[in-house]
Amino acid sequence: MVSKQPTVISTFAGCGGSSLGYKWAGYHELLAIDFNDNAVETFKLNFDTPIWNRDIKDCTGQEILDFCGIQKGELDLLDGSPPCQGFSIAGKRNLSDERNDLYREFVRLITELQPKVFVMENVSGMIKGGYKGKFNEILKTLKDTGYSVKVKLLNAMWYEVPQSRERLIFIGVRNDLGIEPLYPEPLSRVITVKDAFAGLPVEQTRELPRGALKEIVPKIGQGETASKYHVKGNYFGTHRLHYQKPSPTIIKTAGATMNLLLHPEVDAGISINELKRLSTFPDDFKFIGDYKKQWARIGNAVMPRFMYHIAKTIKEKILDKVNG
Repeated sequence: MVSKQPTVISTFAGCGGSSLGYKWAGYHELLAIDFNDNAVETFKLNFDTPIWNRDIKDCTGQEILDFCGIQKGELDLLDGSPPCQGFSIAGKRNLSDERNDLYREFVRLITELQPKVFVMENVSGMIKGGYKGKFNEILKTLKDTGYSVKVKLLNAMWYEVPQSRERLIFIGVRNDLGIEPLYPEPLSRVITVKDAFAGLPVEQTRELPRGALKEIVPKIGQGETASKYHVKGNYFGTHRLHYQKPSPTIIKTAGATMNLLLHPEVDAGISINELKRLSTFPDDFKFIGDYKKQWARIGNAVMPRFMYHIAKTIKEKILDKVNG
């Protein structure tokens, strides 16, 4: 028996990293929503899925149901990655950052749409340091919606992504379905930078180091950070990739004077095409804007191959059973 193609709606969709993962796993995406102009334009270049360029606070469950032509409770999966900069260990952590409460809008839509399953992705910083109280609050709020909820810290490098990238994955299954949330099993080997770059030409268009960093970069060996060669230990965010390892976590902001991710052999930053490979975006996936805007889209995205494994497990172990 051929199983029904499950439906998904993506909130905080960005450029479509998670959407691509769902597509590869055999889902039909009904709608995507995002507030960032560049992200929405990028999404439109790569998908036929309708996307709303709107603030999630102004979107109601009923208008989403009406637009998608479905009833409350019919949607198979609601996906969302609420902005999480206030929790990020890569930036200035701020518990009062208003973006930390955007998860409430996602919770509101869970209540209004009543999907069979929801997936919420967030940064690992939410469970570190003084942020555990907030994490517990979020977990309780999700459970109060009438779902069996589990949360797990996964590293994308064990799911076909050549990048060490830890993310918290919340999965909720509606209580009336009687199935517990399930996660994909990690794979046995990681994909290295060398594997990822195989077949790519060495490009000349790259972000070149400037200022004091320019003098330090030639000294940096594979797998080392620039701070090792700075008298005050500065430039810790500038890192040279190691061919035999996955990339370190790619963050939203990178440039010629900070957080420069260096090619293993070239004294310059990696290209956007190399960045796509490290993040499992296809070579023909289109990004728009200058280097920094394209980098930000990828740095903010859910890694497509990572989401593919999560989505595939949910489809096969939960939704196929529910939908018959």
